Amino acid sequence: MLQKINKHPLIFRAMSLIAILFGLATIKSGGMVLFTSGAAHQAAGQYVPFVLWFNFSAGFTYLVAGIGLWLQQRWASWLALIIATFTLLIFAALGVYIYSCGAYEMRTIMAMTMRSTVWIVIAFITIVIARHHSESSDSGDSI
Repeated sequence: MLQKINKHPLIFRAMSLIAILFGLATIKSGGMVLFTSGAAHQAAGQYVPFVLWFNFSAGFTYLVAGIGLWLQQRWASWLALIIATFTLLIFAALGVYIYSCGAYEMRTIMAMTMRSTVWIVIAFITIVIARHHSESSDSGDSI
């Protein structure tokens, strides 16, 4: 059964909007580089294909997480943690790629830093609220 968290709806709504806007921007920018040969593709420079494909694909997951957060579903907090974890793994793989002399753009490092930070913050905030809600529900407090 899906469990809602009604304790802090404004925080969940804010995190949701960030996730959805981030997802839409990620899909648009990644899609422009992957599927066009225009200015966006040219401006991308030495992009790292596995990072670009991961980020583009993850953009759709950002939307799912954002919708779940809007609906205040517990699973969305855990999805945010999964997104953060996989983003950090890809970031680590990027580090290995760069260390082995792979071509890259500095903005890729900045973008991955921002993505990692955003998803760690979303996961942390929403999981803490969900956990607090669960503990207060167990003690008989109303939601």
